[in-house]
Amino acid sequence: MSRIVNVEDTIDNLKIGRFNINLLFWLFIVMMLDGYDITAAAFSGPHLVSDWGIDRAELGPMLGASLFGILIGSLALGNVGDRYGRKVGTIVSCMIFGVFTLAAAWASSLGELSILRFLAGVGIGGVFPNAVALSAEYAPKRLRATMVILMFTGNTFGASLPGLVSMWLVPTHGFQILFSLGGVIMIAVALCLCFTLPESVRYLALRGDKQRTIEMLRRLDPGIDVNENDQFVTHEAAGSKFRLRQLFEGKFAFATPLLWLVFAINLMIFYFINSWMPTLVSTVDGTATRGVLALTIFQLGGTCGGLALSRLVDKQGLKPITIMFCIAVPVVASLGYLATSWPDLMLFAAFIGGFCVLGLQFGLNATPGMLYPTSCRANGAGFAFGIGRVGAVLGPVVGGILVGMQLPISALYVYAAAPLIIGAVACFALTKILKPAAA
Repeated sequence: MSRIVNVEDTIDNLKIGRFNINLLFWLFIVMMLDGYDITAAAFSGPHLVSDWGIDRAELGPMLGASLFGILIGSLALGNVGDRYGRKVGTIVSCMIFGVFTLAAAWASSLGELSILRFLAGVGIGGVFPNAVALSAEYAPKRLRATMVILMFTGNTFGASLPGLVSMWLVPTHGFQILFSLGGVIMIAVALCLCFTLPESVRYLALRGDKQRTIEMLRRLDPGIDVNENDQFVTHEAAGSKFRLRQLFEGKFAFATPLLWLVFAINLMIFYFINSWMPTLVSTVDGTATRGVLALTIFQLGGTCGGLALSRLVDKQGLKPITIMFCIAVPVVASLGYLATSWPDLMLFAAFIGGFCVLGLQFGLNATPGMLYPTSCRANGAGFAFGIGRVGAVLGPVVGGILVGMQLPISALYVYAAAPLIIGAVACFALTKILKPAAA
């Protein structure tokens, strides 16, 4: 007898099992290498200044190049995920950024390095929306934000690793080891994903691929009772395809632009701090050690903030994120003053700054997976990450301009805190109109 099986309802009624843990493990590894790669460029900054004899203000375009690539990759490769599958989109993205990160180890000029960082960024940008969609589509609705946020903690964990490589390996192998190590490992992981990463069962059901839908459901729950006579459906019509206007229909007419705005503002501030902290703080005591330590602690604070938010976002939506925006304003503003006057207290403030700025970004990263339906989930996440990268690109570049103006460090961080006020207001407005999609 033929039955109608709604795969979304089936997933929502399941407990987290071995399949989910395995998926979380591999996506965590991918996010870890993403975080490593993005931050490696920032940690190479002080060494480029000393080894290549360049002015620190010249680092801005190189630090922003990968972020501009992420903007392009999020839009282009997010579309690959909705068209050809989340697995394909993720693996292609990983290979792109692995190859070009490895190639950056042989760059001989700042121009070459900037181009290779841009191309690696295209791959990094493609990973984000596809991984968000894949994680969200295998998570029960009650745990969707939690699974996405747990996945993204790999990003901040990975972002702390270049600091260790910088202290232990760069003195003997040069800054090139930062890129060669990340590139080789990412290529190896991408090859492993070909055999270990599942395709989204919601995507397969929406596309009408019955055989693979049954295969994925049985992998998800070996005891599930499904067969070829069953009809597999989602909360969307079969064959639904992405249309750009989906992102602006109904409540999305206001929610999508506001989501883009809070992404752009927070990523601008995060990447300003992430890109310039090692170089700026190192000018205070004349060594790179304190800057490396401050950024590592900043990333650690972000991981703790993301973990603290995971269940709160599932239960309360964006309200906790709005509160974090408000707290981040005075904390970020104080970083520069504390770096020059109270260095040890600055490290504590760096932890709290990471807890708020990066922690709330974890919550924002989970929002597209909760907000948009299956047919446009990867694209919805891709556009949020892509448009958000406009702010991410501006962060290091504007930072370079301000540094070139010889402003005191205390003033730089006060300027950085100001846009967070706008972000808090926009996030508050978003909470009034946003309710996560049932699918």
